[in-house]
Amino acid sequence: MREYSVPVLVDVPASAGLADTVFRRAEQEPGVVVMRRKAESGWPVVTAAEFRDQVVEVAKGLIAAGVEHGDRVALMSRTRYEWTLVDYAIWTIGAVTVPVYETSSVEQIRWIIADSAAKAAFVELDAHEQAVKEAAPELKALWRVDGTLETGGVTEADVEARRKQVTSADLATVVYTSGTTGRPKGCRITHDNLLFTALNVLRGPLEPMFARKEPAALLFLPLAHIFARMIQVVLIEAGAIMAHTPNMKNVAPDLQDFQPTFLLGVPRVFEKVYNAAEQKAISGGKGKIFARAADVAVAWSKAESSGGAPLGLRLQRAVFDKLVYAKLRAATGGRLSAAVSGGSALGDRLGHFFRGVGIEVFEGYGLTETSAPVSVNMPGGNKIGTVGKPLPGVTLRIDDNGEILAKGRNVFHGYWKNEEATAEVIDADGWFHTGDVGELDADGYLRITGRMKEILVTAAGKNVAPGPLEDALRAHPLVSQAMIIGDGRPFVAALITLDPEALPEGATVAALKSDPEVLAQIQGAVDRANAMVSKAEQIKKFVILDADITEESGHLTPTLKVKRNLVMRDFAGEIEALYDSRS
Repeated sequence: MREYSVPVLVDVPASAGLADTVFRRAEQEPGVVVMRRKAESGWPVVTAAEFRDQVVEVAKGLIAAGVEHGDRVALMSRTRYEWTLVDYAIWTIGAVTVPVYETSSVEQIRWIIADSAAKAAFVELDAHEQAVKEAAPELKALWRVDGTLETGGVTEADVEARRKQVTSADLATVVYTSGTTGRPKGCRITHDNLLFTALNVLRGPLEPMFARKEPAALLFLPLAHIFARMIQVVLIEAGAIMAHTPNMKNVAPDLQDFQPTFLLGVPRVFEKVYNAAEQKAISGGKGKIFARAADVAVAWSKAESSGGAPLGLRLQRAVFDKLVYAKLRAATGGRLSAAVSGGSALGDRLGHFFRGVGIEVFEGYGLTETSAPVSVNMPGGNKIGTVGKPLPGVTLRIDDNGEILAKGRNVFHGYWKNEEATAEVIDADGWFHTGDVGELDADGYLRITGRMKEILVTAAGKNVAPGPLEDALRAHPLVSQAMIIGDGRPFVAALITLDPEALPEGATVAALKSDPEVLAQIQGAVDRANAMVSKAEQIKKFVILDADITEESGHLTPTLKVKRNLVMRDFAGEIEALYDSRS
């Protein structure tokens, strides 16, 4: 058993609330730029005073609609300025934000709103409004995020009185996370959870990122995800300039226009940046130059990690900096020098490549239950291949079975209305059991080595619970077993076996696995399973295996649970074929 902790750097008073900084900055620095909103004419600024005033107007509307302290309000929208505006208005009056992914199915929306007993909801698009109305016709109020709320006779003094009632112990948000049983569980996260984590990140590992002139970040990951949400709070607390973009397809041009100083993303984002640069070089007849430049960037970074690069390597890097690296940095706006990556493993080569290019990526690790990060690498101490040291105020322990345990004020206050599930992950001594397996080195750096949970995390950082999808597939009469895959992969896929007893007499799996009628039947089962989940969780491809997976074959336990590691090993060829870009 190994344990490592980092002392607390910043405390949070009991009277603190997440919205306090918005009001304090508006009072002290009313003209300072805190946001920039994307518009056809560019990125017009939003000052501290303007943001506070808009928060107050939304807060008035919430009070007028009867939203009380502690009431839950659902928020379903893409990542845009109004998400942050509504979030802080909800926090200002002591209510609780319940994020809903904008890709969520009607069934998922129905469960989240009903389980949280949300009193009202905000939506962005017509499709969102229609889905919420179908899922929860009982809602007392449903607003558009960019609409105007009726404020009645509510005054600024009424809003201020509500804000003064908020304490750090109050619930700030209930964030629903995938569960193996198929029902998402709501994580109860307080103002203290978010503020304590954000302030200690700012004074600790990521402080250098905010030391440069006009620090700025472009948010494009879903704010329904705790990772982006925590960065939102960090930016507000740091006084950095925040901007949003709702469409991942526009990230590249928006980066060039907005010119952020740092970025947050998931491994898939950095993979796409690399792949786009490589393909552009190949199509321009400069593929060999790019390949050599990439090798030099990786070699230089590795050398820097072990004592420093020799003169020859430094000279090569200087040459490729003019030919290749400078162009890649220019494509991100020209001011970007650092990024934070979370959600799943980035991979050593990509980490070294980006550091060699001049954009250092700092990997971190955390869960919704830990208010996002428990550890992160830091400028001046980036050990690529690890997810960094514990945050200030966090203690990490590797249990005897290799599981990563965490303790600190970042750890959530349990699952919403689910004491049994809470007791399964927080033990009597207050340790949160992450379900992941890892190692702590002598310097306190954490390395993730596996997952005890069956939750998959795609390359885009989306958590996917395989159980509900597998159960839905197995409900089809032709299907014997189904196993969902996609951990660290670009999309979710399925391995499917046919039930021998359901096949026509004399027919073989080998003969039927490519039969158009059988494939259509299985595709129908996949479509029905996909209707239960969001787009990011849907099965994009499947393969029918040549034989069933059974207890006799060694792939099922006596209780008929799939031995995933053995299936992954024995059908590695079929899995790789699913993710072959040529297929």
